[in-house]
Amino acid sequence: MKEQKILFFDIDGTLLTAPPFSVPESAQLALKKAREKGHLLFVNSGRTLGMISPLIRNLGFDGYVCGCGSQIYMHDRLLYSSTIPNELCRRTAEVLRECKVAAFFEQPGGILYDGGSPVSCMDVEHLKDEVKAEDLSLFDEEKKNKFTFDKFLAFLQEDSLEDKFRAFCEKHFLYFDHGNRIWEVTQKKCSKATGIRFLLEKLNIPLENSFAFGDSTNDLLMLQYAGHSIAMGNSMEEILPYCSYQTTDIDKDGIYNAMKHFQLID
Repeated sequence: MKEQKILFFDIDGTLLTAPPFSVPESAQLALKKAREKGHLLFVNSGRTLGMISPLIRNLGFDGYVCGCGSQIYMHDRLLYSSTIPNELCRRTAEVLRECKVAAFFEQPGGILYDGGSPVSCMDVEHLKDEVKAEDLSLFDEEKKNKFTFDKFLAFLQEDSLEDKFRAFCEKHFLYFDHGNRIWEVTQKKCSKATGIRFLLEKLNIPLENSFAFGDSTNDLLMLQYAGHSIAMGNSMEEILPYCSYQTTDIDKDGIYNAMKHFQLID
């Protein structure tokens, strides 16, 4: 058998098509062939584990780098976990209120939201119906002093105090602007890249045997770090200078064609 490789996949725009969401049959076939070759397959996503769709969970991955590197799982075993300290979590909720920014806070098993926030948005309201959700504004004193989250998604409004919120994020977090005034805010010490590094060291796999597949700027750290980086055909132009190869669109056999190009599958 050829030398074992380890492959990391973003979800949205890489494995999952735009709504109505699906995983192309060619991508499913490529993943199956790669497993048969003995390669290791990992999801590497901004989503926490509880927010990963069964469409992805049923594809037989060896593990998951979740929450931008804040949790790492292999064969259903948690290998690494990092969360934001309670004091900073409480301060973050206060700053979001002060800056008039809506948000939901991600934990491995679900989300938190702030029912006491002066602003709301439909994205948060819809998510509350889809996953396990708790209102942190209803926490008693004991729970207020214990709760944590791993990352959060912020939804800026027309009257949000953007400069104040940006300064707070730059001091305490990393953040990615997804456009449409949506920011993904993560821990400074964790990223999709640190997730790859952890697994390479844990499994004693050389960097040149790692492959990362992505499509947007929140994949950039992963794409810059991996031994080989693949941009989907439908990728944001900003990531292309940092990728070693651009494949076809997700729904035009992008995953399959990239694996063939790198001789990961026959």
